[in-house]
Amino acid sequence: MSQGSKQVGENRYRETFGRYLEDFKVGDIYEHRPGRTITETDNTWFTLLTMNTHPMHFDKEYAKHSEFGKCIVASPFTVALMVGMSVSDVSQKAIANLGWDDINMTHPLFVGDTLYCESEVIDKRESKSRPNQGIVTVRTTGFNQDGVKVSSFIRKVLVMREGNDAEGKANY
Repeated sequence: MSQGSKQVGENRYRETFGRYLEDFKVGDIYEHRPGRTITETDNTWFTLLTMNTHPMHFDKEYAKHSEFGKCIVASPFTVALMVGMSVSDVSQKAIANLGWDDINMTHPLFVGDTLYCESEVIDKRESKSRPNQGIVTVRTTGFNQDGVKVSSFIRKVLVMREGNDAEGKANY
């Protein structure tokens, strides 16, 4: 079962998220919603947490003299948000992220912009070493509120086959 709920008792249901290997189909596109509006606090905290000292992310006077005329959102924050936004569709049932490739930052995000993203399944295969699992490859693309592409990357995740995870056993 992909997203929805499952019955766990009489008149009792548990919300479920994510997809098993069998639920992915090459060519499918998942639109990740809701979007996320970036605040100045988000951007400043991220730069502080990651020790990113480039003034383009937090010094308005410095950024005012750049080609953008204002502070830009730290690009690793954009990528992190895109990954987070895609979890419920792509990796909620994943065992592990196997990697990110071809990360592109095609247009800056600014404080006040809203990020939306989508993921296209570009490959799916059974694992050669883990018979109950498989590898799903997606291309995730982020857009601002005007539909301008701001970032994209390819991500590989190791995903369980249906019936082989602990979801039904966990009492959380």
